[in-house]
Amino acid sequence: MKNYIDLHMHSGYSDDGEYTAEELVTKCHQSGIRIMAITDHNTVSVIDEELALCREMGIIAIPGVEIDCTWKGIDLHVVGYGIDHHQRDFQKIEEDITAQEIINSRKRVWLTNQMGFQLSEQDMEESSLSDVWPGELFAEVLLGRPEYADHELLKPYRPGGSRSDNPLVNFYWDFYSQGKPCYTETRFPDLETVIDLVHAHGGVLVLAHPGVNLKEHFEKFDELAALGIDGVEAFSSYHDTETCEYFYEKAKQYDLLVTCGSDYHGKTKPAISLGGSGCSVNQQQIEAQLRQYGLI
Repeated sequence: MKNYIDLHMHSGYSDDGEYTAEELVTKCHQSGIRIMAITDHNTVSVIDEELALCREMGIIAIPGVEIDCTWKGIDLHVVGYGIDHHQRDFQKIEEDITAQEIINSRKRVWLTNQMGFQLSEQDMEESSLSDVWPGELFAEVLLGRPEYADHELLKPYRPGGSRSDNPLVNFYWDFYSQGKPCYTETRFPDLETVIDLVHAHGGVLVLAHPGVNLKEHFEKFDELAALGIDGVEAFSSYHDTETCEYFYEKAKQYDLLVTCGSDYHGKTKPAISLGGSGCSVNQQQIEAQLRQYGLI
């Protein structure tokens, strides 16, 4: 059976997303997605529009938001599903993180230039509709500059290169994520606070793509499970088969909700398609769990 559930995707309200809500819901309809959730980064701005569009197209939509948080010095992504998205607390998170990211975007220009490039803030302003410039945008700008056509640092991200499958987001992971040369620290809320917030506003909290955020430290998941998370995105486009199986078994061990998500963004992740979560179980099992948790 073709995968028909995708609970992790991003619209243009995310600083690295490409499509409008209407375009994204239409693409889901065309792709056979019957249960979906747009989970933009730290913002719930898309949800009302998403819900209305999905009603028109006969798709079940779950209100969701992907929130950046920290736990023991590790930056994590978690998703709140079924939340009362009109609560002011979610707007406060967006406002706080956006204000920091605007400042950090300017820092990224300086850090990028330390790697042998020459970019100005004006270059970035001309390439973006937003004041927030994520690592993927730096990749897009640099890869588009003819003067850097043969730059050694960029060769892995060009067609045929070792990181060319999703070049923009791979560039982000390699240079702008935590611990990398162009990383800029943002003070995210701690995980425990986000768990409490999501629960207080009627939602369930799921750890997103743990194979990425817990890379080389999968054993830490056992501690996270004890903190009160409700589920885990066992099936993700970032996970290989072994990683999917590992977290699926962990979910069963701790009686957690299992979710699947492509993390579809559009142009920043061209190798990822809607529904492409690598889910290897019958998705009716996941649908049944979603009903059990009151999400559909």
